[in-house]
Amino acid sequence: MKIVRHRTADGPSLAVLVDEDTVADLAPGHDLPGLLAADRLLDEADRALTGGRRRALVDATLMAPLDPPTFRDFSTFPEHTAGVVKLLDPEAGVPPEFWEIPTFYFSNPYAITGPYDDVPVPPGSDLFDHELEVAAVVGRAGRDLSVEEAEEHIAGFVVLNDFSARDVQFHEMRLRLGPAKGKDTATSLGRYFVTADELAARRSGASYDLRMEVRVNGQLLGSDRLDSMAWSFPALAAYASRGTEIRPGDLLGSGTCQGGCLAELWGRHGRDVHPPLQPGDVVTTSVEELGGTRNLVVEGPEAHDIHPWRNA
Repeated sequence: MKIVRHRTADGPSLAVLVDEDTVADLAPGHDLPGLLAADRLLDEADRALTGGRRRALVDATLMAPLDPPTFRDFSTFPEHTAGVVKLLDPEAGVPPEFWEIPTFYFSNPYAITGPYDDVPVPPGSDLFDHELEVAAVVGRAGRDLSVEEAEEHIAGFVVLNDFSARDVQFHEMRLRLGPAKGKDTATSLGRYFVTADELAARRSGASYDLRMEVRVNGQLLGSDRLDSMAWSFPALAAYASRGTEIRPGDLLGSGTCQGGCLAELWGRHGRDVHPPLQPGDVVTTSVEELGGTRNLVVEGPEAHDIHPWRNA
């Protein structure tokens, strides 16, 4: 089952995909995390398929399928990590810690952006970048889950493009914190939330055999397959739940796939291989079975000066 969310005169509305061209609206007043928490998503979608208002998908102004209450972004693709670390040290390789824990950072749920919305350059950034990922959406609350238990807590998946202000990110990470402000402006989610059962036929080991691609202005800059990830989504959910709770609607990003961002290309081939994103650029992502995004980069606001109130 594929679920979309679109703008209406009465506010955001969820709809279920009837076929590749048509959606049927769910009853008003629902959001995806709420339906997942109440275990009512499938019932409401079935009800919409039999009696909901239908409209052409092309006529729906699509939003991000959900507003996640939290967003953890992990690092699971070793080849991506191997390329990015060369930005700072050409001789560096994948650090041993990559294989010890599925590390993550908390990103900003307020930065969630629709699949076709404009994306502004963050204030103060000259090294703007894209990052192609897939995110799992938590469907059931849980705490201190095993990997086996955690798989039952994943409701489905969505394409994710984690836009990144690299210069801001690198600056703040000198303090051994972050990334935070460098990831604070826009995270684009794909048009569909796809329930986990839809991908059963594409299962590959502990992941899925799905081709991932990212383009800038129509030029293919990176591609990979989702089953190149070294940590599974259940492992991410289990680690996220360690010593705390995950809840319906929480977003668990896979991290960037191989070739999925400019920073990796810069690390492997030098800064001249491709310029940072600029206003006017169009970034398009696609993942088999899950859909994708298409975002126009636009001018952002200037950064206001901020200074400490006293010096050391």
